Amino acid sequence: MVKIVAGITAAAAVFMLAGWLAFVPSQKEPAYRFVAAWGEKGSSPGQFNDPTGLAVANGELFVADARNGRIQVFDLDGNFRRAFGKTGKQPGELGRPMNLAVHDGELYVAEYFNDRVQIFALDGTPNRIIGETGSGPGQFNAPGGVAVTRDGNLAIADFYNHRVQFLRPDGSFILQLGTTGKTGVGPGRFNYPTDVAITRNGTVFVADGYADRIQAFTSDGRFSHKWGGPLAVNISGPFDGWFAVATSIAIGPKGNIFVADFYNDRIQKFAPDGTFLTAFGETGSKAGQFRHPVAVTVGENGDVFVADFLNNRIQKWRPAD
Repeated sequence: MVKIVAGITAAAAVFMLAGWLAFVPSQKEPAYRFVAAWGEKGSSPGQFNDPTGLAVANGELFVADARNGRIQVFDLDGNFRRAFGKTGKQPGELGRPMNLAVHDGELYVAEYFNDRVQIFALDGTPNRIIGETGSGPGQFNAPGGVAVTRDGNLAIADFYNHRVQFLRPDGSFILQLGTTGKTGVGPGRFNYPTDVAITRNGTVFVADGYADRIQAFTSDGRFSHKWGGPLAVNISGPFDGWFAVATSIAIGPKGNIFVADFYNDRIQKFAPDGTFLTAFGETGSKAGQFRHPVAVTVGENGDVFVADFLNNRIQKWRPAD
């Protein structure tokens, strides 16, 4: 009897080890190092009330300052330069701006409360608005993120509609990924998608927020691959390569994928095929710690900028080497 119990225990240990090796990858790159942080809660220049989106362009960092209804602009060392927008629904006004994108000298802002994407010149001049409230083609229910293809088409994470829509620059509908109004964990289905990023070759990466995973698609919308937790089927956890709500996704200058792992208080970095590379951050309010990192973007030199949501600040990180 003792031998049988010992055999069962050994088999269970081997099974658990095999599962760990299969579903918890090892770190392949050094972690990043903390460089700087700026901001605190408030409404004055350089202060934030729920920073929720980031984008880098022309040596400047654009920050979606959600509850202040504005975009703040800094140099890459955190020095305030200008701000534009205020809370409202009129052109140039913002309703909880979320993840940002820059394309061809314009800033694209996903507006969660206003159910639209608003496009500004980089100096803050409002240029045009795309979308309206609804569940039909070209309509949105709380868009959380936007990306732009090389030819100017938009991909929008349509949060409550559980889909990603592709629109032409004039807002006309092209196609959608996912089933409107229905969640799912199968390939090409979504559970509150939060953000979108597109590589130079057209591969589309979607932060499938509450499914705790990343999904990748070809430029014509065909499912390619997914990752996050065992089999990427909405199993959350704190282990490397797993997520506890993925809220933002960014592509680095070498094509690697950076993901804001909201409840795990960290940023994770992956190869385009989903191979885990490294992670950085821990829970707290000290320098180099996060309280729910909600957005991430990467500069041309590889510096990583993070919107540290509950700490109402921006953090800057750099590769350890």
